[in-house]
Amino acid sequence: MATTVKLSDSLVNEARRFGDIYSRSVPKQIEYWSKIGKIAEENADLPYSFIKDILLAQQEQAIPFQFSAH
Repeated sequence: MATTVKLSDSLVNEARRFGDIYSRSVPKQIEYWSKIGKIAEENADLPYSFIKDILLAQQEQAIPFQFSAH
């Protein structure tokens, strides 16, 4: 379900800047930051690099691996 929210121009501009770097749309970049923040709040002892690895692993599990036919 999509919901409209009001965000500051500075947050949207930062999301656009980072989204361009990582090939994410502004909403997807904000969702990504939100996931990181949620995991960090729930697991305060985890370093950012570990949280990032968790998100990458989840993404890799969602994409089926294609074996090459030799």
